Amino acid sequence: MINQQLLQPESIVVIGGSNNEHKPGGAVVRNLIKGGYQGILRIVNPKEDEVQGIKVFHDARELPPTDLAILVVAAKYCPDYVELLAAEINVKAFIIISAGFGEETQLGAQLEQRILDTCEKYGCSLIGPNCIGLLTRWHHSVFTLPIPRLTPTGVDFISSSGATAVYILESAVTKGLPFNSAWSVGNGRQIGVEDVLQYMDENFDPETDSHVKLLYIESIADPDKLLYHATSLIRKGCRIAAIKAGSSESGMRAASSHTGAIASSDSAVEALFRKAGIVRCFSRDELTTVGCIFTLPRFTGKNFAIVTHAGGPGVMLTDALSKGGMKVPPLEGELAEELKSKLLPGSSVANPIDILATGTPEQLGIAIDFCDEKFDDVDAIMVIFGTPGLVKIYKAYDVLHQKITTCRNPIFPILPSTITAGPEVHEFLHRGHVNFSDEVVLATALTQVMKTPAPADQQIEIHGVDVPRIRRIIDGIQGNGFINPELVHQLLESAGIPTVQEFVSDSKDDLLAFAEKCGYPVVAKVVGPVHKSDVGGVALNVRTPSHLSLEYERMMQIPGATALMVQKMLHGTELFIGAKYEPRFGHVVLCGLGGIFVEVLKDVSSGLAPLSYEEAYSMIHSLRGYSIISGTRGQEGVNERRYAEIIVRLSTLLRFATEIKEMDINPLLADAKDVIAVDARILVEKE
Repeated sequence: MINQQLLQPESIVVIGGSNNEHKPGGAVVRNLIKGGYQGILRIVNPKEDEVQGIKVFHDARELPPTDLAILVVAAKYCPDYVELLAAEINVKAFIIISAGFGEETQLGAQLEQRILDTCEKYGCSLIGPNCIGLLTRWHHSVFTLPIPRLTPTGVDFISSSGATAVYILESAVTKGLPFNSAWSVGNGRQIGVEDVLQYMDENFDPETDSHVKLLYIESIADPDKLLYHATSLIRKGCRIAAIKAGSSESGMRAASSHTGAIASSDSAVEALFRKAGIVRCFSRDELTTVGCIFTLPRFTGKNFAIVTHAGGPGVMLTDALSKGGMKVPPLEGELAEELKSKLLPGSSVANPIDILATGTPEQLGIAIDFCDEKFDDVDAIMVIFGTPGLVKIYKAYDVLHQKITTCRNPIFPILPSTITAGPEVHEFLHRGHVNFSDEVVLATALTQVMKTPAPADQQIEIHGVDVPRIRRIIDGIQGNGFINPELVHQLLESAGIPTVQEFVSDSKDDLLAFAEKCGYPVVAKVVGPVHKSDVGGVALNVRTPSHLSLEYERMMQIPGATALMVQKMLHGTELFIGAKYEPRFGHVVLCGLGGIFVEVLKDVSSGLAPLSYEEAYSMIHSLRGYSIISGTRGQEGVNERRYAEIIVRLSTLLRFATEIKEMDINPLLADAKDVIAVDARILVEKE
């Protein structure tokens, strides 16, 4: 629970506060004082009479009623302090900086549980233990530095890790990114990342609250809560970016199918963030860069003008933007010639607009004005302006400041000379701006922002899906394991997913009769072994009865073979759809190109069931091999609408058949007209 005493305490006591600012107990007192805390600050320390100018209580029992207690003492003392302060001093909020709890030992976990039980008993908020504290505009209850610029329009930052939070703050301060609050939840015994997000959502005021949230998450304890409140905040106008660390471990486990080999907890995180509309980041620098992008005015286009006085960075930025799917359109015609006439000889206006190293601040302003007011094909402007250290460039940054505050299009300042023009950059940031010192990092972060879809519609698409029949089939399955091909066919049919005509039997005569009826050539596949290709259990382009008879005799000798499946031989682009159940997350649906693309290149994207059509299209478009699906080099593309429809239908099937723990449809054969499932397997596990 998060209460008023935690957020706006009228009084704070630091248990273990000291005069040594090089230790947490002294540093937290220093930050509270220097942060201008306006309430009553009290200290408990049995060995000191005065701490940093504040009279000290030697015994916590002597304290008057106090709102918030910050504990900076050994872990073994914390449970007794919490009990005393909650029961006798009416403390209603605790921030426990101390480490040595459940993150280290079983005994520590027991101490942690005692603290939680006491807080629950007395209705107290609890941040930590094992954290750096809570930083707000009301009180700086952290023992670390740096303290960033705090403003109501700054970002709200929530971190699972205290040390990582410090490094993210370091990265942010160098960029000029302002903050509204920074939460370090530590072990998160009562209040985790999801709980802070829930509070921000349920108490959101669009007029006064920050519209940007940055998250560093080490463990998603409640994916549904994170999804619900992140989605809600984004729909209220907020923007959220997050790092999820530690997502690759389960990717190393043994797998029973292609999907099992590809799917991991990282797939689940990717799917969750996609559904919520959270921009996923992979480094501290990327997270704070995205945060800076969020502070600029929103724009929807993808056309950028680059104004630079250094050719190399302009070229690198152009390359990075193009790689991310954005455009740096050529600027041509009479307007371009007019602009060129106002710049120094040798300047280029093709885009990037290179005003040369000797270009003046006035010429910088002229180039920006042309991009903002005269060139129609520009959605945003990127300005690269540094110095070799020979001259001061305050005036150039004055021009940039003026243009940022007055131009119609958003301007991204790229000021690389943070050493040689340190004072000038510092003054520019002090005016309330941000700085993207590396153009490629900016383009990479911007790519992540631009490709992140809006929160998905939570309505389940059930049109054309026979849910009662799906349940009858699932309920009738006995035991656990891969189900037989006939049941697979029935489930796909119930979901409205087209399948190739097929026949399964252990009778050679019946198989020959079916092949004659559907027409040669056919495909023969062994039934029984899971990985058919690995045991020689697939024969393509079988053209005659005698060939089929030979394949029957051979395959029935394969260990584990129980029958053969015969299908009409089809042609088309091979696609893949799979799904795996991840505990707490639900079904992660994967899609991609089939055959070797999924097995070797693992070019797949993921979504969290149930999926909307917008999510399915986003998944398809994010594939590296999307150009094959859309059509490339004169080859006709596949029916993308039908592929998206099958992805959505499969996700609906899984929503009503949670007993399915793993499945592949590989391949689906696709052309411009249709997409048909050729081979599928489904693993069912019942409790």
